[in-house]
Amino acid sequence: QLSEDVEQVSENPTDERGEEMEVHEDASSVILPDSELGSTTPSLRFSKTCLKNVFSVILLFIYLLLMAVAVFLVYQTISDFRQKLKHPVMSVSYKEVSLYDAPGIAFYPGKARLLSCKHHYYDHIPPLINPGQPGDIECTTQRINYTDPFTNQTMKYALVVQGPRDVKKKELVFLQFHLNGTDQDFSAIDYLLFSSFEEFINSPEKAEFMKDCESSYSSWKFSGGFRTWVKMSLVKTKEEDGSETVEFKQETSVVNYIDQRTDPRSDQLFFVVFEWKDPFIQTVQDIVTANPWNMIALLCGIFLALFKAADFAKLSVKWMIKIRKRHLKRRSQVMNHIS
Repeated sequence: QLSEDVEQVSENPTDERGEEMEVHEDASSVILPDSELGSTTPSLRFSKTCLKNVFSVILLFIYLLLMAVAVFLVYQTISDFRQKLKHPVMSVSYKEVSLYDAPGIAFYPGKARLLSCKHHYYDHIPPLINPGQPGDIECTTQRINYTDPFTNQTMKYALVVQGPRDVKKKELVFLQFHLNGTDQDFSAIDYLLFSSFEEFINSPEKAEFMKDCESSYSSWKFSGGFRTWVKMSLVKTKEEDGSETVEFKQETSVVNYIDQRTDPRSDQLFFVVFEWKDPFIQTVQDIVTANPWNMIALLCGIFLALFKAADFAKLSVKWMIKIRKRHLKRRSQVMNHIS
């Protein structure tokens, strides 16, 4: 009996171990169904990852679009800059002065003779006392002979008179010429204006100076039997090489002269008045509106945006690859755990 009990005890431990192993196997063999695994945390994580990937792709396309726009802006900026360099804009500015440099008035009277010349102020010209008779010559004048700059053969005679200076007092110069007779149907006297009478006086070669003036300035006419009122304005033009040219603009009004002399006359009387129009000197110059520093700053900003966009796109791609690898790793871990 004792031997039978010992044999039963020796056989029981193996049975208990077997039962315990069966219990553990049963416990380990309890696995959740696939439906429960898919409906819990992994599905939620998969949806978030998918949304993040879609959002990253959308951002990547947006930044690619912005890069395309930036490249177009670079091209357009460079094209506009080159266009503005080829086509400068004319700039007009006005400078107010109280005194002008006295201009020179060169008359070509021909057979006509200067009778009188006076400076008046405030547009007041007193009535002529003895029209057609020699009067006072109170102007600074200079007579000069020189060859015609266009033919180099014909000698020309010019009477140069100092023009008005004081614009605030409305200084004017009133001149009277007399022509005893002419073979032409129309009688007129030519004149031209140049910028500085003082330069003419101080010039050592006055004949060459007048030839240059006649080549550079336009000439005008005033007729006999009228009073011609000339209002001048000065225009300075700055060239691209830095030089400056001066020209005159004129507004001319003509008033009929009523000859009250008793005896019928065959001679002609010429009356002309020179006055400044306004105290403003007009300056004209070409300005290139394209500023290279603005273009450089704009290009720097565009290129910086391009580099930032490229960096963001690179980081976005790396992040998407990393998320993809992480998702594949988790999936493989889940599959290994299931297996």
